[in-house]
Amino acid sequence: MPESSRSPLPRQVADEYVDALIALDPITGTHLGVKECAGRLPDFSPAGQEAVAGLARRTLALLDEAELRPGAESDAERRCGRLLRERLTAGLAVHDAGEGLRAVSNMRSPAHSVRLVFTVMPTETEDDWRAVATRLRAVPDALEGYRASLALGLERKLFGGPRPTATFVGQLTEWAGGNGGRGWFEEFAAAGPPTLPEALRTELVEAGRGANAAVAALRDWMRDVYAPAVAHAPDTVGRERYQRWTRYFNGTDLDLDQAYAYGWSEYHRLLAEMRTEADRILPGSDPWEALAHLDEHGTHIEGVEEVRVWLQRLMDEAIEALDGTHFELAERVRKVESRIAPPGGAAAPYYTGPSEDFSRPGRTWLPVDGQTRFPVYDLVSTWYHEGVPGHHLQIAQWAHVADRLSRYQATVGGVSANAEGWALYAERLMDELGFLPDAERRLGYLDAQMMRACRVIVDIGMHLELEIPADSPFHPGERWTPELAQEFFQRHSSRPPAFVESEMTRYLSVPGQAIGYKLGERAWLLGRENARAAHGDAFDAKAWHMAALSQGPLGLDDLVEEISRL
Repeated sequence: MPESSRSPLPRQVADEYVDALIALDPITGTHLGVKECAGRLPDFSPAGQEAVAGLARRTLALLDEAELRPGAESDAERRCGRLLRERLTAGLAVHDAGEGLRAVSNMRSPAHSVRLVFTVMPTETEDDWRAVATRLRAVPDALEGYRASLALGLERKLFGGPRPTATFVGQLTEWAGGNGGRGWFEEFAAAGPPTLPEALRTELVEAGRGANAAVAALRDWMRDVYAPAVAHAPDTVGRERYQRWTRYFNGTDLDLDQAYAYGWSEYHRLLAEMRTEADRILPGSDPWEALAHLDEHGTHIEGVEEVRVWLQRLMDEAIEALDGTHFELAERVRKVESRIAPPGGAAAPYYTGPSEDFSRPGRTWLPVDGQTRFPVYDLVSTWYHEGVPGHHLQIAQWAHVADRLSRYQATVGGVSANAEGWALYAERLMDELGFLPDAERRLGYLDAQMMRACRVIVDIGMHLELEIPADSPFHPGERWTPELAQEFFQRHSSRPPAFVESEMTRYLSVPGQAIGYKLGERAWLLGRENARAAHGDAFDAKAWHMAALSQGPLGLDDLVEEISRL
């Protein structure tokens, strides 16, 4: 037997973990483009969750051995091993605390994963639609497993928050066709081309109805059993749970009080810049008066299809301008698609990455929620964030260099704050490079930055019930509550109340994730500053960007260390 077969190194251990994970989690397999996963869904029951945790524990034991092998000290092996250990350890801490038994959210739950996976399935051929039908028939069991986990959580007094629960019930109602429609899954099933055989079309409709019925059953249980049981539970999580979640989403054991202070320092810096740009738009106004003015009188795109096309053009133009000057992009990385998000999800735009073979490109998604008129100031920096040079360039580059990393690093080993930090860094980079040349676009960028600074303040502040500083213009000396947090966020955002409501529910149900944007950006900026200081006049920003993007994901502690030496 060859030495490599008897003695796997960390990258081999990591890639074997991916293979085993896909067997347990076919949704992940579909996102990676693994066709064999197309007809299945994960087991979200307590037993299914424990199977994933057991895989993590076995993998960590194998990693202990692999890191002692000759060759494990190389940069490639070391970087992969430290990522794998950190990610699995953080995930197990969340699992062992029973967080999977109270996973209720308006954007991050097994039910959301089940719905989203259908939007990334291939639907070009008859066989594709047969796989859709098979997966639709799997929806009832998947949702029942999820319900069983929540029921066990109730038994163990591990409660989801009342506010996310109420929002989730409303989402399930919409997905089930609560307004008299056919329901989301049945609509999806009916979207097959008319060339499909009649028997298959009938099968799809029946499977869609069964999936919708399962959604309605979950909704009824959530409304009638779960919601009353958690009605008096807190929506906030407290310091111990919050610290655990910040490790999971950020890949670092944060000093939460220092991070909270950093959020306030960014708030004050950004507010001063926003006032300058606002005065250029509407002399004498404050920033949000100027943004309200832009809502009425600024540049707009009219029409849903028109805004999709406009966003596609924006990304295409960014690629043409950046490739060869600030980045070196492979041809397959240059392709990204603009899409309109299906209704019934969270209000924020998002990105889905390409399949491993790039047969499905990366895609940006714009939720419209009935809107047909779109202010440009609210879109430009957001699409630099979601598309180019933000999420798409990073995640597609990981897929492109997967042969130099490991499959684990290029796919499932991501760290939220690394990716969101890069995307926010990308917004700042476009400002630095002059792509926001007028006050309208620049105020929109600063408004988006302010939203991320406010996230740090309110996400940490309300979950830890911290005191509002004395120099705050808002309720100084008081302790944060979700109600105060929503009022503060609304006062410092151009977004409509429905968006702010959705955002606050997100922070309450996914604690510690939203702070990773600003804290991740800080890490990327620090790494660039350190690398520039080390190289002096020889610092090559283009080479640094590509080397940093090609190293794969890392938690924030490891990220700063690695990109500082590039």
